[in-house]
Amino acid sequence: MPDKTPKNSRAGTRFTARIERAAISGTILLVIFASWYYMLFDMTMNMAPVATWSTSDISLLIIMWAIMMAGMMLPSALPIIMLVESINKKRQANGFSYTPTLFFALGYLITWCFYSLIIALLQFALHHLELLNQMMISNNNIFSASLLIIAGSYQFSSYKQHCLHLCRSPLSLIASEWREGILGALSLGIKHGSYCLGCCWFLMALLFIAGVMNLTWILILTLVVLVEKLAPNGERLSKILGVALIFYGISYLV
Repeated sequence: MPDKTPKNSRAGTRFTARIERAAISGTILLVIFASWYYMLFDMTMNMAPVATWSTSDISLLIIMWAIMMAGMMLPSALPIIMLVESINKKRQANGFSYTPTLFFALGYLITWCFYSLIIALLQFALHHLELLNQMMISNNNIFSASLLIIAGSYQFSSYKQHCLHLCRSPLSLIASEWREGILGALSLGIKHGSYCLGCCWFLMALLFIAGVMNLTWILILTLVVLVEKLAPNGERLSKILGVALIFYGISYLV
């Protein structure tokens, strides 16, 4: 049956869809920009070296990790967010309800905020165990070597590879976990974020060795995550990285 929808109407719908996609991608890019601006210009001032930790210091540390995770993880998540938006629009065209895709992105960030809470408390504990110095850098070679070797070994684990596969090919997760409404979008974002967390959490912990506020290593790890999740043969490259981390860890012992 021929499509009797007026051409002007179809063109207007496509234009509106492009505007909405641009608004979503622009919002995510704005969050990424704001996160990196904070890391480049504000982070070192807000998190000065401390000998003792107050409640305020711990709160700032959690916020710092959350902003770092947003800046490091959202670039690799942007294609998935836009994929969800495309599916959302197709479902809307078929008569299903539309839930703003930014709720999916919010669910994704909630997962990494939870990680930020855990890693900040772990950092607080490591500081008191004197495994980290006042500049938030490892001052114990055995600790550094252990973290590197475990992180390298984790790259070969079936769980890491399973999470990486779902991050690289999320359609099966989206199809099985899609639910209508805001809570459904948040839940899907949290679930996708959980697999992303399972894929990358040990890599983020490597900042304990290089320095939690080391911008060079923050950028390197961001690029590593991008390559693992988006580049061709990213799963193979993740194992090459694992070998490199293990040898790097052994070098600390030698």
